[in-house]
Amino acid sequence: MLTAQQLADACHCRLSVAQRWLGPTVQAMERYGIDTPQRQAAFLAQIAHESGRFQYVREIWGPTPAQRRYEGRADLGNTVPGDGRRFLGRGLIQITGRNNYRAAGLALEIDLIRAPERLEEPEFAALSAAWFWRSKGLNELADLGDFDKITRRINGGTNGIEDRRALWASARAALEQRCQQGQGPEGD
Repeated sequence: MLTAQQLADACHCRLSVAQRWLGPTVQAMERYGIDTPQRQAAFLAQIAHESGRFQYVREIWGPTPAQRRYEGRADLGNTVPGDGRRFLGRGLIQITGRNNYRAAGLALEIDLIRAPERLEEPEFAALSAAWFWRSKGLNELADLGDFDKITRRINGGTNGIEDRRALWASARAALEQRCQQGQGPEGD
């Protein structure tokens, strides 16, 4: 089993933060097949970066020029006035837009259109990230070691790539330590 200390080491966060997020993160990884050291290391690195080391499960709203462009974006499903802010980035991978909230809600069996703030709850913040991960084919990219392509699928570019790579190295080291301590790659 992944320990809170290993999660803290992997994600560069305080132990108390890792303790809070351990259960939801492990549950999400198990549910969505993030079940090898390669997949887990890449996933942990990406969610750590996207959430500011588990500090943010809701996008900080300015609004910035980029956030203003959420409004009215048909590709995100933001067709109702106010959708841009209502469906801002939430969860550990920052699910954004009415269409993505609808799809995540169907997968997680919760109504995220009526209650988008549910993605701020640890359980759903982690599950939505793992759902997004699998739905975008990121397990397969992790199997290939294509971390930069994973970043582009999550971020649309390579924003924060150096931090993401540093977290990936830390996550691989933490998971390697777990295996050396006699625990299996799935945390058995």
